[in-house]
Formats: sequence, C-alpha cells, structure tokens
Amino acid sequence: MEKILISRCLLGEPVRYDAKSKALNHQIIRHWQQQQRLVPICPEVIGGLPTPRPPAELNQRLNKVLTESGDDKTAEFASGANQALALCQKHQIKYALLKERSPSCGSTFIYDGSFKQQLISGQGITTALLRKHGIAVYSEETIEQLINVLSQEI
Repeated sequence: MEKILISRCLLGEPVRYDAKSKALNHQIIRHWQQQQRLVPICPEVIGGLPTPRPPAELNQRLNKVLTESGDDKTAEFASGANQALALCQKHQIKYALLKERSPSCGSTFIYDGSFKQQLISGQGITTALLRKHGIAVYSEETIEQLINVLSQEI
C-alpha cells in the first residue's frame, strides 16, 4: 500500500509560521490515517525553524527564502526539503500532499516575495526538490486528483 507524505499542518498540527494549523477535513485523510499510509512532515520545522516564526516568502528573483525583515532562511528551507526527500526515499514514497501557497510546500501557487499577499505561479522549495526526484506533489486543492491516481493503482 502506497505511503503518502503529508504536511503536518493539514493533519491539524499547529506547526505553521503563526503556530496554527490548516486541518484538511476530508474523509479520505481519516481513512488513510487508519490505514497508516500517511507520513507527516513539516519541512520548515524539521529544517530548524521554530513555531511560531516570522512569515517567509520565496523570492524567485533572488532564489532565496526571506522574512519580511530580510532575514535569509534559505538554508533552513533547503534542509527541510532534503529531509523530506530522505523520508520519501526511506519509505519509498511516490506521492505527497502538501500545503498550497507555502514557500516550502506550495505546488501550484506561492506568494511572490513582496509580503503583499500577491500569489504567483510557482512551487515551494520542498515541492521542487521532490518533483525533481520523481515524486508527484498534490495540495489540499488538488486532493481529488491524488485520490483518482491512487484508486487507479489498486
């Protein structure tokens, strides 16, 4: 049975920058939990960032993750991404369900780095690394696609 990497915040854990969660209330999540298919991670926390922490955004022009005050958190985000990849490799994970819009986990949209709530097409640090290694990344907004893919593999 396929394991699925999942953002801890989607499981209701208060690990986001604001010490809140974004619990994904979907019956399939509970089903997957019962099946012990989910491998939870917060790349930002495992990369060494505290909770709560200053918000950070990926500045694509500079290729850095910065806080609004300009602190460079790229190393922590990269460390978290590498640890997420190692976890996927350890558990032979081919699918991830990660939090959209996050500078780590965004899969379709991320904030533009201006801290003005401007979304752009893009992907977070962890998503980019996982995809580079052949792991399909979905978000809470594309969970139905993941469900469809997994149902075809049975």
